[in-house]
Amino acid sequence: MKVNSLKSFPIRGWYGLALIFCGWLGNWLLPGLRSHLFFFPLWLGFCLAVDALVFLRKGSSLYRRSRKKYVGLFLVSAPAWWLFELINARTMNWLYEGREFFADWQYALFATLSFSTVIPAVFGTAELASTFKWLQKLRPGPRVTPSQRVLTGFFISGWVMLALLLLWPRYFFVLVWLSVWFILEPVNNWLHHRSILSFTAQDNWRPVLSLWTGCLLCGWFWEMWNFYSWPKWVYHVPFVSFWRIFEMPLLGYLGYIPFSLELFAFYHLVTGLLSRSGKEEYLQLL
Repeated sequence: MKVNSLKSFPIRGWYGLALIFCGWLGNWLLPGLRSHLFFFPLWLGFCLAVDALVFLRKGSSLYRRSRKKYVGLFLVSAPAWWLFELINARTMNWLYEGREFFADWQYALFATLSFSTVIPAVFGTAELASTFKWLQKLRPGPRVTPSQRVLTGFFISGWVMLALLLLWPRYFFVLVWLSVWFILEPVNNWLHHRSILSFTAQDNWRPVLSLWTGCLLCGWFWEMWNFYSWPKWVYHVPFVSFWRIFEMPLLGYLGYIPFSLELFAFYHLVTGLLSRSGKEEYLQLL
């Protein structure tokens, strides 16, 4: 079912737009330390506004399907990003300017709250992308099936990537956006959880392109809103620190593409373990 009338725009969408407006102004214009207070409201507003827009376009959305599971997106998101923070402790590809003004417990609290918005933002925007006409008209792509040989190859490759990344981060830092997915994707298949390969086995690449597009769109807003923030993150990426768009080097935006698959895999590993059936069909990208 599609809902095309602006009168059908859910009230949560208007709340979301109000949070974006207030959060954006406060995050960019107020003096002194401020972003730790405005990041979560700003991105909560983004999540709610996007979810409302998805509902307007297709008559269904993550929030509308289940408020409980929608809250679950935030709960799974924080540990998912902390995993990448752990890896970054070795690679040091991004740093947080202003971190020194916070005690450890304050940093952990505000960071966790901010990290909780990553998955709901990406998944919501991916659902929005799935409504784009060019994606709906996408032709079948190459078939990649989750055979035992493919899964074993992925799993071994993922651990090799992670080892190279940790041993020589200067040269293999890019593998942070590949290794986690290559490790988790086979695990999800072996546990009969939802996986990316379950789509590509049917020549269907629409969910993959939806995730890629959604994450790139989120990436644009992350980097834009970060630019005049304080505290803020900055990048120190070997070899490609040129042609910056905001703080991010142009080539760095490519990392958002596989990152979306890692979020998909992490979320469905967690929810698959918690679900009675092992399958979680909450996210709809078709």
